[in-house]
Amino acid sequence: MAFKTAQLQVYIYEGTSGSYTSTDLKYTLENSLIGNDTNVVFEISELVRDYLNISFNNDYSSKCIWVTTVATLLDENNNVFTYGSPITNNYLALEGYGYFEDSANPQLSTNALITSNTIYLPEGTSGKLPIFAEGVGKYIIDSTTTQVTDSGNSNQKIQYITIPANSSSIKVYDTDDTTLLKTITVNNICEPKFTPYKVTFTNKYGAFQDLYFFKKTTESFNVTDETFKRNTISNSTATYNKYAGQQERYNSNATKSISLNTGFINEDSNSSIEELFLSENVWIRYGSDTLPIIPKSKSLTLKTSLNDKLANYTVDFDFAFNKINNVR
Repeated sequence: MAFKTAQLQVYIYEGTSGSYTSTDLKYTLENSLIGNDTNVVFEISELVRDYLNISFNNDYSSKCIWVTTVATLLDENNNVFTYGSPITNNYLALEGYGYFEDSANPQLSTNALITSNTIYLPEGTSGKLPIFAEGVGKYIIDSTTTQVTDSGNSNQKIQYITIPANSSSIKVYDTDDTTLLKTITVNNICEPKFTPYKVTFTNKYGAFQDLYFFKKTTESFNVTDETFKRNTISNSTATYNKYAGQQERYNSNATKSISLNTGFINEDSNSSIEELFLSENVWIRYGSDTLPIIPKSKSLTLKTSLNDKLANYTVDFDFAFNKINNVR
């Protein structure tokens, strides 16, 4: 009998690949051949995404989950194929994405999880660089070599290596420890006038990436409220008090905004700025707190050394909460 229908079980879990149990079964899907089609396609990325819990409190933890799919093939009479069925596949899911130009299901970076080759840090400040542990054998920061180990657990697939203060370069090597995969230049910026702000966002690889804004900062807030007109006449005296207003205000609140400037950066950082604008998860280190923000700027003109010589980006953000606490 000919292949007709596929049933797909989707298991989503943490830990090591293949360590799922029956309680990890999240979806059971079914799809059949249509017309002269010879393949059955399941789109599960949006379903899996519901189980990726992206949170950040300046802690840089691996946000990955394992996905195991078990496909059972059926014939026209709904009998299970005894040959080649079921088909089991294991995947590691991250909050990443590809661009249209990358085509369908692109293979993203399996080493350094950052597109640019330049990092800017305040002078005397350490930083973080996300790497994919499975595809990295070692990294060298200046003259210090560190081996990378991969236990296979989802909680360490993305590792955040510490960049010591005032480092100058990072070299990331393949698992053979000899093939150089990426070289990143670290620029240490002395900013005596303004307070640098660290903005952290999930980049296209699903990793937390830091971007510092070194120059002028402007804070503002926008108030919203409602009013109604009330009767202030006293029934007993038929008079009113002049200190009692006719217009009464209620439901007042405000949203706070902040405008940040990167300072002069090279065009290699354009990719990071793009990913910041596209990110759905953005935070700012504000004093001793990590607070959620939303990029308010919706348009971006990319700058190049040829057209602009030096590039400074101004980005506006809204804090993702109301000024007056009304969390319920």
